[in-house]
Amino acid sequence: MSTRKLSAGALGYGALFAIVLPAGLFAWADATESIVALPAVQSTPLGLAGILLGAVLLMSGVICLTVFGDGLPMNPYPPTRHVMRGPYRLIRHPIYAGFSFLCAGVSLAYGSPGGLWLVTPIVILGCVALVLGYENFDLRKRFGTTLPEPYLRFPPAEDRAPTVQDWLSVQLLVLLPWLVLYEWLAALGTPDGAIVAFLPFEKTLPVIEWTEILYASTYLFVFAAPAVAPTRRVLRDFAIQGFAATLLMVLFFISIPLVAPPRAFTPVTPLGEFLAFERGLDTPGNAFPSYHVIWILLAMSVFARRMPRVRYAWWGLGIVISLSCVTTGMHAVVDVLAGVVVYAAIRNLQGIWEFLRRSAEHVANSWKEWKWGSVRIINHGLYAGIGSFLAVAIVGGLLGIENLGAGILVAFSALVISALWAQFVEGSPSLLRPYGFYGGVLGIILGSLLAWPVFGIDPWLPLAAFSVAGPWVQSLGRVRCLVQGCCHGFEAPAGVGIVYRHPRSRVCRLSTLGGVPIHPTPVYSILWNIVIACLLTVLWFGYAPLSLIGGLYLILTGLGRFVEEAYRGEPQTRTTAGLRFYQWIGVFTVLAGAVVTSVASNSAPGILQFDWMVVAVAALFGAVTWFALGVDFPRSDRRFARLV
Repeated sequence: MSTRKLSAGALGYGALFAIVLPAGLFAWADATESIVALPAVQSTPLGLAGILLGAVLLMSGVICLTVFGDGLPMNPYPPTRHVMRGPYRLIRHPIYAGFSFLCAGVSLAYGSPGGLWLVTPIVILGCVALVLGYENFDLRKRFGTTLPEPYLRFPPAEDRAPTVQDWLSVQLLVLLPWLVLYEWLAALGTPDGAIVAFLPFEKTLPVIEWTEILYASTYLFVFAAPAVAPTRRVLRDFAIQGFAATLLMVLFFISIPLVAPPRAFTPVTPLGEFLAFERGLDTPGNAFPSYHVIWILLAMSVFARRMPRVRYAWWGLGIVISLSCVTTGMHAVVDVLAGVVVYAAIRNLQGIWEFLRRSAEHVANSWKEWKWGSVRIINHGLYAGIGSFLAVAIVGGLLGIENLGAGILVAFSALVISALWAQFVEGSPSLLRPYGFYGGVLGIILGSLLAWPVFGIDPWLPLAAFSVAGPWVQSLGRVRCLVQGCCHGFEAPAGVGIVYRHPRSRVCRLSTLGGVPIHPTPVYSILWNIVIACLLTVLWFGYAPLSLIGGLYLILTGLGRFVEEAYRGEPQTRTTAGLRFYQWIGVFTVLAGAVVTSVASNSAPGILQFDWMVVAVAALFGAVTWFALGVDFPRSDRRFARLV
């Protein structure tokens, strides 16, 4: 049992997470009731089940850490012994899982749209970010790099036969989460303005009722696949690919407005009656890509490896079942084809990552510079210039030509304050001319506020428009980071990391990591920003409140930066109270975003407009940014003269 006394700091920290955080989440959900314009889903049984499960996991986890860990369930006052009792025998992080279940349960019990569609997903993402960005590193630092596995985990990559534990783990960690997320997304209903995916010829195709037996067999094959896997390695592949498909499902179903209302028919057979019943359980919105196709092909890959002599028969059956998506009228042809493409992609995850890794390594060693007298041009400035061009072009298209002046004001504010941030917050040498991302964010906020009295525009409009454009700009900025060598990671396995060899790179000049594989943290940032871009673009064209768009940008970028920063290896980064400087900034950004989402905004997003004047002005601003971030004067000792 723990012998530690509760200090004032421990009591305060406990009160923060046991009282202040839940109260804040309640207030956040209540404040966003009218802002989150999504269906209110109320279910007392499901809500109570979530609350009960969450409370059991959370409280049992707290008790086990306190009793058996000789410490407290608090990051600043952690247990001194690694605990593998109670719920920790079952899952790695029962407290975080329990808290997530609690949030979902309370939201369902109260029928809170803000709680279900905003607060609960952010809580889950916050728990994931805390685990990936702090908890995993801290556990390995205190208890060693090899930790015992809980009961529920992905099967190891071994050629032994799977166990019951492996089968149950895949069912509960892969298939069950997919089902829950599928139904959660189904509760969104059919989005306004969605595009029907059926091609003209498909509308006249008959519904073949007997093929329902093929369509429905998907569930049996997928459920049985883990039990027939010949080895743990095969089962692990199935689990990883299925988990990846589940994560992609959320992005696809939310961001791609294609729907497939089932083709009408009149049942004349028992199978037709069952097909009609199944249609009542589904939604036209969860159609593109077809997850019937993805899952049956994943299952067939397992059956084919179990019985390789008849593998072509299994693949043939998978193709026939995939075609039943069309013959039953449940999916459009494009849904099926997209399902095949997604299946091929997730089957080749390692190959895709290797392509991204090699491409990033090539860019990372592509530094080039040209000198003319006292002027030097560096190639990485081109990426910043293209990013700024896109920013102004996107913002100009979203705001309209009449508000282009406000967009330019905000863009210049972001450029100037990002430079000042790097000088005075990051403490860069005064002769250099670096730029800081969070300075740019602050510049957008200040510029939007200034545009109000100058141009008479509602500040929420440029804030939201730059939030939509921001992820694309930052992605191109991260390509510049790759070339420059800033924002780089620490040492990584060879199959994950990239190697810097160019002597101009900061990795080779300012650290000892040149020539060794390091985490490609700019690539991690780019991938996360693509997700953010898809979500915020959907919200803009779905006419979501502008404050919700701006607030979610802050929240999602803050969560991403918290994780990304944990993998960085820059020697100059300072650490305070166990977190890096920008992890603290990320936490503050998330809190600020939550406040912003709670504020009602009067203006609404506008339609996308095209104007050649916007393109011309965007090109001009892109050239200015290219000069600022790609052209310097290496012989000068004046302030801001040099980039390197």
